[in-house]
Amino acid sequence: MEVIGLRNARDAVGLAAGRLTHLVVRLVRRGSAHVAGRLPHTVRSASPEGGRTRLQRLADEQGALLRVATLVAQGVPSADIIRAVAREMGCLLGADYVIINRYEPDRTSTVVGHWRRAGIPDIMPPLGGRWPIDDGIVDAAVARTGRPARFTDYARADTEIGAWTRARGIKYAVACPIMVQGRLWGFAGNASSGRTPQPADTEERMLRFMALVGTAIANAETRAELLAARARVVAASDAARRRFERDLHDGAQQRLICLGLELRAVEASVPPEHPELKEQLARTAGGLTSVLHDLQEISHGLYPAALTQGGLDAAVRSLARRSPIPVKLDLRIGRQLAEPLEAAAYYTVSEALTNALKHAHASEVDVVIHVEDETVRIAVDDDGVGGADFGGGSGLIGLRDRVEPLGGDIRLTSPPGEGTSLLIRIPLHYGTNGYEAGGPSNSRP
Repeated sequence: MEVIGLRNARDAVGLAAGRLTHLVVRLVRRGSAHVAGRLPHTVRSASPEGGRTRLQRLADEQGALLRVATLVAQGVPSADIIRAVAREMGCLLGADYVIINRYEPDRTSTVVGHWRRAGIPDIMPPLGGRWPIDDGIVDAAVARTGRPARFTDYARADTEIGAWTRARGIKYAVACPIMVQGRLWGFAGNASSGRTPQPADTEERMLRFMALVGTAIANAETRAELLAARARVVAASDAARRRFERDLHDGAQQRLICLGLELRAVEASVPPEHPELKEQLARTAGGLTSVLHDLQEISHGLYPAALTQGGLDAAVRSLARRSPIPVKLDLRIGRQLAEPLEAAAYYTVSEALTNALKHAHASEVDVVIHVEDETVRIAVDDDGVGGADFGGGSGLIGLRDRVEPLGGDIRLTSPPGEGTSLLIRIPLHYGTNGYEAGGPSNSRP
């Protein structure tokens, strides 16, 4: 079930990317159509000054949309895109204030972005602040209908938000819905204290920005779901390894130990006149001991007992002692870490040491694990042949699958002939993307 969920999440990412590409192309084509098709008629029927004004307005709008679309295509965090949209839309529409809110289940909305024109009072609520969704104002109308709404008479607004808005000199407001994958996610408001309401085409122009915001949020949610699915797969794999290791230890290994002891007891009881039988029993007991050692090695590879028994420091030192290559350790951990963090650090070192021996032909490896500034920093450097990458079925891909769902990043530097450096940073508080959160259901900027 987890693997299917992971595949579906990846498909959703591809679908979102395809929609985004189509949206950017459509915006550019729409701008070209306006300029090449519609403007000549406007210019012929209006004064040259009016034609230039119209042309400049359309060019400004397409430029603003394209800048935002580029951010979306680059995968910029949705919070940054929301700030960019508020700024671009406010400047383009000549607004006094722009606010972008996310609807909450308790009939409130949370402020996730805002902008104000330079030179006017800063009356914007703080980011993260909650607004009640009062009837009679634009955000309530959008929440009820899922369509744009405007308000032109705050003098008669008797709600809490209406009084707050009136007291700050705002006279007119236009709000447009933000739709994310077919559901109403929030709204953007354009407020003005001018003498006349916003132009009649304000809603249409705002909705073009809202399409980009919705795509950005959908992409962020899909990425969060993908990371959560990867985290669940890794967690389930680790749990299965621990169960298998425990079952081997408590079952097969203990049974082999008992059989070995029984064979040694039978061997000791063989009369001296049967040396061949005694020798055969000794060989069988020795073979049984060898099988037990092999099974213990397999069990250790499934999930290291040193990690669960002695913590990360002891487990890494055990890896260094068993390594055929000299390993220099610099461990500054100082505390017990959460199990997924310790597992990620341990397998990073284990994989790096294996690669240094099998592929890099290194003569020395430096391992650094520091816990500082609420971050776990893991660095492994060798003096081998270099040329490592994340492709070709490398175990490095598995490390990336461990690190990224925890909100961490992994960097590989491996120029040919100059050794390999692996650097990983994981936040100690990884709940926004990892196991602790169980996967966010609604990505929040």
